[in-house]
Amino acid sequence: MRKIMTGVAITAIMLCGLPMSGQQTKMLTADKHNEYGLVYTLPNTMLEIEVTATRTVSKAGKYYQYAKKYLGTDQVIKSDSENWTITDVKVNRYGVPDEEEQYLIQLKPGALTSICVDNSGMILAINKEITLPGNNIMTRSDEEGNVGRGSRRNGNGKEEKIDMQEYLKYVDEDFLASQSSAKQAQMLAENLMEIRESKVALTRGTAETMPTDGRQLELMLASLAHQEASITAAFCGTTETEKVSRTYNFMPSEDGRTILFRMSDFCGFVGPDDLSGDPVYISVKVGREPELPVDAKGEPKKLPKDAVVYSLPGSASISLTYMGKTLYGKELDFSQFGIKFGLAPSLFSDKKSPSYAVFDPATGALKEIGEMER
Repeated sequence: MRKIMTGVAITAIMLCGLPMSGQQTKMLTADKHNEYGLVYTLPNTMLEIEVTATRTVSKAGKYYQYAKKYLGTDQVIKSDSENWTITDVKVNRYGVPDEEEQYLIQLKPGALTSICVDNSGMILAINKEITLPGNNIMTRSDEEGNVGRGSRRNGNGKEEKIDMQEYLKYVDEDFLASQSSAKQAQMLAENLMEIRESKVALTRGTAETMPTDGRQLELMLASLAHQEASITAAFCGTTETEKVSRTYNFMPSEDGRTILFRMSDFCGFVGPDDLSGDPVYISVKVGREPELPVDAKGEPKKLPKDAVVYSLPGSASISLTYMGKTLYGKELDFSQFGIKFGLAPSLFSDKKSPSYAVFDPATGALKEIGEMER
């Protein structure tokens, strides 16, 4: 095994690979076109951090000061506000090529050994075909919401969007001509009482004009419920919530704490240098290096000659904190905090009973090894 540092030679050999299905991985075989050499790269381990926050937008009704008098409640929103709360954090790992950890497997003519790599050349397996479940690096995911509209639950428990100006659809000319907020509130409350009485009459079957079938009754009740919610919002206000997600990629390299992003009550997710938000910190505490495999005598094994090199990942504790609260904390394995070891190349080129090996695409660790089926 030779460690490679020249990108030109690597590219020339890699171009001889045969793409696999899905174009996510490819098999490399040795022949005279690549001088019977197979090149692969070990990964550094990156973190993909998906943070989900709940955005709450509250809007005050124009006539909130009259809610107690006409609706009998003081549970009203008195001023517009916006608030963001982090509700979920998911952390995944994936591998990115470590350009300083590129290796060449030199084979003899006639050898049937092959390696499976991803599109960036990171090793996935030897003498075995691997199909990745999806893209190795996931893209950022944003959820857009409807801002500026309130929401209430209708009679069926479904969320209903309420425009704060929608009550104007249900008022008459006298309301529009009035210059008194108190008079307008009184007229709105009278309209609200009429709507509620109409709902009761339809439900009891005592309305002057009854629907001809159940479907028509359902539509009439739904319309009245929407009118009721629109007018009620003019007194009590509305509150809307939506979930918004952002994805951040971070490569731990040493002990320390850094600002991953900031959370602002006005803008939500903002950059680490935007002082309008409070910082969300990511902290890294590197653990001990892994131990080398031992032989039957308990002695550390020596690296085989021309070994097929792989990673023995090391661990690090990762935590995310915000406003003194821990959002996430876990110990994970990372290639960059570990050491390198290797397998004897003869394991994979034995003509009678060749072996196969499977490696973790995120850490480069050996996941599985065994004899190939004949």
